[in-house]
Amino acid sequence: MADSVSPAAESLADKRLVGLIGAGIQRSLSPALHEQEARALGLRLHYQLIDLDRSPQGARALPGLIEAARTMGFAGLNITYPCKQAVVPLLDALSDEAAAMGAVNTVVFRAEGGATRAIGHNTDGPGWAWGFRRTLPRADLSRVVLLGAGGAGSAIAHAALRLGTGTLVLVDREAGRAEALAASLRERHGDRVLAEADVERALRGASGVIHATPTGMDKLPGLPLPAALLHPSLWVSEIVYFPLETALLRAARAAGCAVCDGGTMAVGQAVGAFELFTGRAPDAQRMQAHFRSLVAARGSA
Repeated sequence: MADSVSPAAESLADKRLVGLIGAGIQRSLSPALHEQEARALGLRLHYQLIDLDRSPQGARALPGLIEAARTMGFAGLNITYPCKQAVVPLLDALSDEAAAMGAVNTVVFRAEGGATRAIGHNTDGPGWAWGFRRTLPRADLSRVVLLGAGGAGSAIAHAALRLGTGTLVLVDREAGRAEALAASLRERHGDRVLAEADVERALRGASGVIHATPTGMDKLPGLPLPAALLHPSLWVSEIVYFPLETALLRAARAAGCAVCDGGTMAVGQAVGAFELFTGRAPDAQRMQAHFRSLVAARGSA
């Protein structure tokens, strides 16, 4: 007689414990976004915020947190600022996408041969491209300036080049980081990539700007470039989504630029991460609508 499986056991089989590691993440919409989509698909999922700002160790706590999540049976973790590159040496394997970018925003824990392996993925690049194509489908990609050569910037750089960017100009406060990323990108994408230390020089002749630094977040307010450099011939793509209307987007709209807000990437990367965590394809449009309703509710709170 075949073994029977109790309803309780079947329910537990569909349960997932996931989380987000990063600094200053208490206002993240990821828990609500993932948990609601799981409910819509008949799954049980709990999404835990693991805020480095609440630890005296800060980012130094990362190795212990990865091991704790592995031990506690997490299905996976999202990784955000400032850990997307620091997490790489702590993992057992990387997807091709994460290896190419040298950055990870999603870790999946997988039982193999009696052990649990931590495998790094990156859904930032595909997530940015998903939102960008829907928001600015006819954007001129002849010369694109990317501000920020960190983990998010690296992922977006690959995605922008895959979309057909003619020339990609990297600008970072750490000039060496921009040079290193440019050299790595040229190995895969040819001589379409430049590094430039001065943002004004970088923007000469540019058709668009992608902002991939934390500047503009609630905890790091401000502009990543002088507002006077913006003009109507530029489009501007933002990755910060707290607040959704950043100082950069306000300045860009005032200058007549077409814009793509950071919410589109937030949803796009979450769609990819959700499928990695659960093995189930989410409804991207439903997640997008839910995200916008969460932002609206928070703005009126």
